[in-house]
Amino acid sequence: MRSRAAAVPAALLLLVAGCTDSGSGSSSSDDDPTSSGSASSPVAAEPGTGLTVVADEDPVAQAVSTSRALFESSPVAVLVRADDRAGQLLGASAAVGLGVPLLVEPDGGGGDQPAEELGRLGADVVLTVGEAEGPEDGPEVRSVPADVEAVAAATGLSLDEEQTVPSDGDLAAVADLDPDGPVALRPEDDETAADDVDADELPEFDRADPVEGVVVLAGDDASPAAVATARAAGARVVPMAGSTDPRASADVVEALSDEGAETVVAVGAGLGAEPGLDWKVATAATGTELPGGGQLLFPGRMMVALYGFPGSGALGVLGEQPLDAAIQRARDTAAPYDPLVETPVVPAFEVIVTVASEFAGPDGNYSTESAVETVRPWVEAAGAAGLYVILDLQPGRTDFVAQAELYRPLLELPHVGLALDPEWRLAPDEVHLTQIGSVGIEEVNRVVTWLADLTQAKALPQKLLVLHQFRLDMLPGREFLDLSRDELTIMIHADGQGPQGSKQATWSALRQGAPEGLAWGWKNFYDEDAPMLTPEQTIQQVLPTPELVTYQ
Repeated sequence: MRSRAAAVPAALLLLVAGCTDSGSGSSSSDDDPTSSGSASSPVAAEPGTGLTVVADEDPVAQAVSTSRALFESSPVAVLVRADDRAGQLLGASAAVGLGVPLLVEPDGGGGDQPAEELGRLGADVVLTVGEAEGPEDGPEVRSVPADVEAVAAATGLSLDEEQTVPSDGDLAAVADLDPDGPVALRPEDDETAADDVDADELPEFDRADPVEGVVVLAGDDASPAAVATARAAGARVVPMAGSTDPRASADVVEALSDEGAETVVAVGAGLGAEPGLDWKVATAATGTELPGGGQLLFPGRMMVALYGFPGSGALGVLGEQPLDAAIQRARDTAAPYDPLVETPVVPAFEVIVTVASEFAGPDGNYSTESAVETVRPWVEAAGAAGLYVILDLQPGRTDFVAQAELYRPLLELPHVGLALDPEWRLAPDEVHLTQIGSVGIEEVNRVVTWLADLTQAKALPQKLLVLHQFRLDMLPGREFLDLSRDELTIMIHADGQGPQGSKQATWSALRQGAPEGLAWGWKNFYDEDAPMLTPEQTIQQVLPTPELVTYQ
C-alpha cells in the first residue's frame, strides 16, 4: 500500500460541452502572416486548477471543446472528416507534430462548429488531410490527401517512421504520439498513395510552450482528434481502457498522483456521465492504494482473514497468538489460496472491536467497546504488513452507526473496513443468547451513508462493508439495501457453522433473490464445521468463488 498527498484537487468541475461561441477572427490584410511566409505562434492554455470535463458525444463538438480547453489561439489548424479514419490518424500525426489543434468536420463536409472554432483561434491557414474540404469562408485552405509523403511535404515534418494501427487501437496510438518526433499513423489495411504530390508548405511558426501539469483522461468514447489536440498542447494523455472510474486504472492513479499533475481534463461522454467524477479524481490523485494494489476492492483481489479478539482465543483464532505471530498466521492461512485463484490473495484481520456481553454494563447496551488505542497497534501493524483489516461490531442495544462513530479514527485509514453483526443487535427488551438478533435495513443504510460519506470526504480507496448473515430474518428488507454508493463494496458474509450440507443450503438461500452488485464472503470454522473445508475444497465447492474467506 502506498500513499501521498493529493496532487490534483478537484474542487472545480467545469463542464465544457458543445462550446461553439465565435472568437476573434484572423489577422488583418495589413499584417497577413501568410504573405511573408511566417506566422505567429500557437498559444496553449492551461485550464486552471481542478477538473474540466469535455462531455460531448459528437466527435465534431468534442474536438472543438478540447481545442477551446487547451488552446487560446493558433495561426494554423488541421482539419479532418469524421468518417475518414485514414485522414484522422495521419491528421493526428500532423497536428501533434506541428503543435496545433486538430478539428473535425461532419460527414459530408461543412459544419458551423469547426468554422467558428477556427475563427476563435485566429487561424490564418487550415490544413485539410484526407477527405476534409474545409470552410468556404475564413482561413486559407490547403489540402493534402491522407498520404504520408503529402503530409510530410506540407508540414515540413519528418514522418519517416510509419505505424499501422489496428481497428481498436486509434486512441492508444494517438495518445502515444511524441510531439518532438511523431510517427505517421495509418490504418493497418490502408493502401492510400498519392502520385506527384504538389503541396505548399505551411507558414513557419514556433510551437506553443507546452501546458504544464495537465493530465487528460481519455474515455473509450474520446475521439482521436481530441486526444491529438491534447498531445499537441503538451498534455499527458491517459486512456481509460474500459472504465469511466479513475480509481479503476493503475495508470490513471499513477498519472494523477504525480507531483507535477495539477489539472485534469476528462474527455468523453461516458466520463461526463460518471457519478462523482470529481471526488473519484481527487481520490485517484492521492495515489493511496489498498493492500494488493489499486483503489477498488473487487474484482482484483481475494481476502483470507483471521477472525477474533486481540489477546483472547475465546472469540476466534485471531487472538490465539501475539500480534506478530497473528500476522504471520494470517499470511500462512492465505498462502494456500494463491495457486487456486487468478487474482492476488490478500491476508486480513477481522477484529471484533465491540463484544456482545451478557451484562448490561455502565451504558446499559450489553456491548463492551474496546478503546481505539487498544486496537490501534493491531490495525496499524497489519496495514504495515500488507493486511486488510475489518472492524467487527456486536452492538447489543445500541445502534451500528453510534458504535461505528467510536472507531472513526481507525476507519479513516485506507486499509480498514467495517463489519456489522446483526446476530448481536438487540431490541430494547432483548438479551443475548435467548434469540438471534436482527437489524432493519434502514439502520444498515444509515451505516452505508455514514461510511460512504467518510470515505469520500477523506479521499480514501473503496471500503468494504461486511454484513454477516446466516438467516434471512437477520436482515429484513435486504432488497432495499442501498448499493448506490461507489465509495463502498457491500458484502453478504455467510457465517453459519455445522455440516457442509447445511452450510451449502444456507449459502444458496442467502443468494436467492439477493440484490445485484453484492460481494460474497464465506466462513470456515475450525471446531464447529463438520468437516471444515480445505482451501481447495472451498474454491471447488463454494460457488461462485467468495471474495472473502474468514477463519474462526
